Amino acid sequence: MHNETSTAKTTLLTEGCIWKQLVAFAFPLFLGNLFQQLYNTADSLIVGNFLGSNALAAVSSSGNLIFLMVGFFQGISVGAGVVIARYYGAQKIEEVQKAVHTTVAFGLASGIFLTVFGTVLTSRILIWMGTPADVLPESTVYFRIYFLGSLSFVMYNVFVGILQSVGDSRHPLIYLIVSSAVNIVLDLLFIAVMGFGVGAAALATLLSQFISAFLCLWRLTRKSPDDYRLFIRRIRFDLPLLHEVIANGLPAGFQNSIIALANVVVQSNINKFGKMAVAGSGAYSKIEGFGFLPITCFAMALTTFISQNLGAKQYERAKKGARFGILCSVITAELVGVFIYLTIPTLIAAFNRTTAVIAYGTTHARTVTLFYFLLSFSHCIAGILRGAGKAAVPMFTMLCFWCIVRVSYITIILYFIPKIQMIFWAYPLTWSLSSIVFLLYFLKADWVHGFEK
Repeated sequence: MHNETSTAKTTLLTEGCIWKQLVAFAFPLFLGNLFQQLYNTADSLIVGNFLGSNALAAVSSSGNLIFLMVGFFQGISVGAGVVIARYYGAQKIEEVQKAVHTTVAFGLASGIFLTVFGTVLTSRILIWMGTPADVLPESTVYFRIYFLGSLSFVMYNVFVGILQSVGDSRHPLIYLIVSSAVNIVLDLLFIAVMGFGVGAAALATLLSQFISAFLCLWRLTRKSPDDYRLFIRRIRFDLPLLHEVIANGLPAGFQNSIIALANVVVQSNINKFGKMAVAGSGAYSKIEGFGFLPITCFAMALTTFISQNLGAKQYERAKKGARFGILCSVITAELVGVFIYLTIPTLIAAFNRTTAVIAYGTTHARTVTLFYFLLSFSHCIAGILRGAGKAAVPMFTMLCFWCIVRVSYITIILYFIPKIQMIFWAYPLTWSLSSIVFLLYFLKADWVHGFEK
């Protein structure tokens, strides 16, 4: 028991050199997100090269729709991580245990619900989005098979959220590398060797997600310290802790779903420009996922860092960590944006060599990539505020600008200037507005000491 306790303390982010702690925690998150993106991109690369632009458009058209469905539950997992990290930072182990088991119970219920809901409503939602008729059958197959694995996806996010909240970003990385490799091998086997269709790509993703979820479960039940170990027989809802988890996670989940809904509207407008536009823009979105890696890893690291340090009443340490994380993320994101801007035609061609697909993807990229620093800043401030228990602030800010303003702008501008570039400009515009609001709030509001209240 003594060894287990000391092992647990090595994951605390409330002591030691701030920049070393943040980088050491964020780097495995970066690699994990990298492999997660490879995991997702493998489908598009293999589908685009072996099955053609129609199949690529089918996979691409479902991306925003998938996030619409799973984003809510991902947000709840973020809220659960904040609660666990807060109690873990304060070393209130009984509350940590209750929060862990309540979170797992919520994940199981959510995964079952999402499986039923996603598979039943697939074709109806794709039709509502205006998915091109020649893409719809393959898109429906891909989407429906993907959602049969909803339980594994939700539980993986829940397990990873628990591990990261106590400062363990290394083991989720290892498990993600394993599952990514399995996904790519199965993609190649099912599509390139056996000649199956686009549904096989979704099946490969489903199977690899189950592997990653199982490995995380094994870690939590067999190898974790007693502080946050998962005991199957204790999985149940603790109502006060469930209330805390939902209070912290609901704003993030609602925000994810609303932004995803706005992006579904954006996608439906892109769909009007035909399957080449869908394929080109979809290929760029896969590349964009890599560009967002430094943004997401620092935002996630900051949430855990702030939660643990405010739980331990380390207020000045929380402020210093926030400033360092923002600076690192913004600089790295902009360097990545410049790189993508310069190399985008070659990158798009890796997915599909059709001239029109490359042209649409290049136009999309060169409209938005130089503004990655704004996106990074918004995400970092949102991560900090969630860690400080103020999840409603980023929710309302992003709801206003990334949803209402974005959709209103596209609706109005396309009426007067019906060009696809006008859709792409919605992103830099709304990132700029949210960054201004976040900057003002961050500088003026007492987000640190307000945490205690």
